[in-house]
Amino acid sequence: MLTMLGGARRFCDGITRRETLQVGTLGLLGGLSLSTALKAETAATRPGRAKSVVLLYLHGGAPTQDMYDMKPSAPVEVRGEFMPMQTTAPGVSICEHLPRSARWMHKAAIIRSVSNKSNCHNTMPSFTGWEQPLDDLTILKDSYPPSMGSVCEYLKQTQVEPGEPVDDLPAYVHLPAPLGWGGGPIKAGPYAGFLGKRYDPLEAMCTPLVDPGVRTDVREDPAVMRGVPRLPDNVLAQGVTIDRLSQRKTLLTQLDQQLRSPRMQAALEGFDRYQQKAFDVLTSNKLKAAFDPERIDASVRARYGDTLFGNSAFIGANLVECGVKFVTVLWDWYNGRISNLQDFGWDTHMWNFQILKKYLPQLDMAFGSLMEDLDQRGLLDETLVVVMSDFGRTPRLNKDAGRDHWIHAYSVLLAGAGIRGGSIYGATDEHAAWIKDRPVSTADICATIYAALGIDPHTLVRDKLGRPIPIAQYGQPISDVLSA
Repeated sequence: MLTMLGGARRFCDGITRRETLQVGTLGLLGGLSLSTALKAETAATRPGRAKSVVLLYLHGGAPTQDMYDMKPSAPVEVRGEFMPMQTTAPGVSICEHLPRSARWMHKAAIIRSVSNKSNCHNTMPSFTGWEQPLDDLTILKDSYPPSMGSVCEYLKQTQVEPGEPVDDLPAYVHLPAPLGWGGGPIKAGPYAGFLGKRYDPLEAMCTPLVDPGVRTDVREDPAVMRGVPRLPDNVLAQGVTIDRLSQRKTLLTQLDQQLRSPRMQAALEGFDRYQQKAFDVLTSNKLKAAFDPERIDASVRARYGDTLFGNSAFIGANLVECGVKFVTVLWDWYNGRISNLQDFGWDTHMWNFQILKKYLPQLDMAFGSLMEDLDQRGLLDETLVVVMSDFGRTPRLNKDAGRDHWIHAYSVLLAGAGIRGGSIYGATDEHAAWIKDRPVSTADICATIYAALGIDPHTLVRDKLGRPIPIAQYGQPISDVLSA
């Protein structure tokens, strides 16, 4: 069934907007049929502290015990080279290489007891809370559950009452390029799955660069990735993407062929605006202005570190300011398939501390400047900033001075709107190896983000088989870190 959400008012034929509009079995984009499109079965939204989310995603498995859960009393082969430093939150310490982040810990919560049951480098748990192991991480199946950003896109497109003004901004933008693009195939996780492709993110593109003469094949000394995200090349001058224009044409053709009864046509007349939002996302002047490279002047680049990640974070702040609901800022890896660049991201199997000495200052400048900008623009009290990775790293260093894959314990940082500042939730043992207090799943993290946004994490959606699935995969919000 195709469910159109709206007020409980009736058409002249007796069909209500909140009742299910049965339009038969129609082929929808990406193999999803209208008979199995998303159905929100409970009240989806309530007043929330956060209006937007900026998710800083560290692809590859960041060693968070060297960042947010340090163990200075552990043996050297566990604790490594770095020392903790005190922050603006009493009793909360983080790595000495994150001094600008330390200034914002009174606005942040650190969840130190996260784990997931999926396979390594699987990004589905982070974006959806779904921890099913996958055989191939690069297959984008339309049976997968939707990401948090896609749910926000869906709610924006469908939960509009008759007569309400709607804008042409997407609710969900992904920067600086699709996840996995730097390594070749796109990876599953940030997409809409069984909701349908129209709820996928607007994905920016980029041309990563390095400074002249800098080698990119020295793993222990990773090159700094430069560049600025841009709107996709397939955006028409009028602001309509080719893909979405084609999708709209496909759906309208199907409707014309299969919805010919006078009763159903009368019922559909009120839904033109839903079709418009679902299949014709325009690139507005606001969106173009958010990506305007002239706004990223020398002073901005200096504050954010003049990196691709930092410049993406600045554009993320611009997008939030113009009204985008969910922004993902990705730190990806590159394996030589893109412009011959090689960089292994946060997958620190070797030279863990040498790599972090370059990475952590870049992350610190991006996070600190993002928090400062949001605060100065009056947006921090309504923007949730999240620092998250796909999994963690082993407690003991290996023979190559690196840390290997570890899904059993790692940290996630939440800051800004909806968060009780200066909070620590959960704990690992003395080696940061195993969770010893208040375990948290990725579904719980997603539920907490939804709750901060005022979206009920128990909202049910129907998958392709018609089964009701909670958008947060049965996760529970962590009430101890949410502000009242």
